[in-house]
Amino acid sequence: MSITLTTWSLEQTSPSDLRPVPAPEGGDLRIVRAEVPSPEFSRFLYTAVGGDIRWTDRLPLTYAQWQEIVERPGAEIWVAYEKGTPAGYVELEAQPDGVVEIVYFGLIPAFRGRGIGGHLLSVGVERAWDLAERWPDREPTERVWLHTCSLDGEHAMANYERRGFRLFDTKVEQTEAAENPGPWPGAFA
Repeated sequence: MSITLTTWSLEQTSPSDLRPVPAPEGGDLRIVRAEVPSPEFSRFLYTAVGGDIRWTDRLPLTYAQWQEIVERPGAEIWVAYEKGTPAGYVELEAQPDGVVEIVYFGLIPAFRGRGIGGHLLSVGVERAWDLAERWPDREPTERVWLHTCSLDGEHAMANYERRGFRLFDTKVEQTEAAENPGPWPGAFA
């Protein structure tokens, strides 16, 4: 089935663009960097978050390709845990000229709609802005960008805009709809 897919690209060009939101009150939420590169954990996060919103581009990757992604200099994964359970993640990729892309961001379905996403995105953007402090061979960050599309979660675009991202490009294309690979067992099954 052919669908119309809209992709929006957004950016921040100064750390002062970020409008952070605190963690939801009354919870036990921690956001921790996954410092040991793990293809298995990265794939788990990708499928757990994206299974019901048609994240399929990385599904055919081999173990070696996943390993290459998580071991790139300047690549970081920041994971939100609620009471010890992974709730979602932000994947950062350092690019040339002081640019950092938020490659993936999202929550596992059971954790959506509870105020976690705004805080996780806030922390992820803060870590994008100070990424060079952890990677001394990298230039200081001058731009943080991401893209989202009409297949992503219904609140994604609003969350990005509330955190201070500005739209800089829109693309509309006709494409074949990918089948939802999830949700995976336990995610509203």
